Amino acid sequence: MTTTPAPAGGTPGTGRVLVRGGLVITAAEETPADVLVEDGKVAALAAHGSSAAEAWTAERVIDATGRYVIPGGVDAHTHMELPFGGTFASDDFETGTRAAAWGGTTTIVDFAVQSRGGALREGLDAWHAKAEGRCAVDYAFHMIMSDVNESSLKEMDLLVDEGITSFKLFMAYPGVFYSDDGQILRAMQRGAASGGLIMMHAENGIAIDVLVEQALARGETDPRHHGEVRKVLLEAEATHRAIQLSRVAGAPLYVVHVSAEEAVAEIAAARDKGLPVFGETCPQYLFLSTDNLAEPDFQGAKYVCSTPLRPREHQAALWRGLRGNDLQVVSTDHCPFCFSGQKELGRGDFSKIPNGLPGVEHRMDLLHQAVLDGHISRRRWIEIACATPARMFGLYPRKGTIAPGADADLVIYDPAAEQTLSAATHHMNVDYSAYEGRRLTGRVETVLSRGRVVLDGREYTGSPGHGRFVPRSTCQYLD
Repeated sequence: MTTTPAPAGGTPGTGRVLVRGGLVITAAEETPADVLVEDGKVAALAAHGSSAAEAWTAERVIDATGRYVIPGGVDAHTHMELPFGGTFASDDFETGTRAAAWGGTTTIVDFAVQSRGGALREGLDAWHAKAEGRCAVDYAFHMIMSDVNESSLKEMDLLVDEGITSFKLFMAYPGVFYSDDGQILRAMQRGAASGGLIMMHAENGIAIDVLVEQALARGETDPRHHGEVRKVLLEAEATHRAIQLSRVAGAPLYVVHVSAEEAVAEIAAARDKGLPVFGETCPQYLFLSTDNLAEPDFQGAKYVCSTPLRPREHQAALWRGLRGNDLQVVSTDHCPFCFSGQKELGRGDFSKIPNGLPGVEHRMDLLHQAVLDGHISRRRWIEIACATPARMFGLYPRKGTIAPGADADLVIYDPAAEQTLSAATHHMNVDYSAYEGRRLTGRVETVLSRGRVVLDGREYTGSPGHGRFVPRSTCQYLD
């Protein structure tokens, strides 16, 4: 790929950029086309060699011959600086969004957290303060509700009006994030009335805590036991219960980080009834397994997350769910903790291992590998990683596609480049890779965020503060 630079003194993201010669891939179609960018937006597309395309001029011309031109990824589930288990996720908004840009993701939706006893507004303000002026790419927020009460229910309406249109509840983590069925029902009812989408961490946390206590009493302390106590059936049961509560409330439901065949079946059954139930999975469930959790010498701690990694046989059901649209989105649940000093907090007690994996940098590449491996099509790759998360969370068509008027979030992607994933070369602020040594074909080459080149032929040219907060409309899959 060759580029013609902008003249000195040009303002990044405000001039004209022409991406020439690539195969433009969206969720809807694949078209050999040139893309004209002006003032941070996609101005026009035209077929290669057409009179319209030949007439275009620009301060910067990017030759994308032999490359794909795809929309910037939308990662709808990240946790930068999340407090958990007495520590904090190791990526902040500066390092995490820079890593996102390296991986072709140009929008993240992170989770602001309500503290127990506090207001939603306090949590949201705290997350705005963490992110403002620090992000390399655009960002939005969901709201974690840790304390559902009359006051926080009323606040939901106000937040929807501000573009915070989704609210996450937990059936897990008693004493921390957990909501009981009555609280969940009330939040779903309020969301149904205001247009807010309820996102659910579906695991039976009350039962899991019993199994954790019993396992530790038996001396079962290694990381692999984290997966064994967080049983498939307790994910499936909670998923079923969340669906039934959403039916009672007349509310839509989005189930996060689905990891098991039985949970997919619950979502599929709901969707077969025509219910507004949606499901997300993550790369770790598609590419990793309990084999990783069982790695010796406490190395399995690197792979502790919740829902946990499952036996490898569950992967086929997840891929089927993605192909058949019973699962609609692949997000990362990026929540990294360093092995040294953070994951090690759980030596001798798996329940004290901070839950979370790094992944924001690798989602687009891992899913491209899935295209090559025959799991999904190229257009489905863009659909589950860009277009559908944008629609699901009220960002489309500003984000998630390449069309006139859309933000010029563009990725020039080399489908033939080979790479080996490693902590030595990734850009996330974490001391290990969950995919260490994995060889992939396909790599992000150049990235534009709102028309500004933030990754230029594998050279980072972005900066903190370029990324803007993006208020969202309500879920675009609902009437």
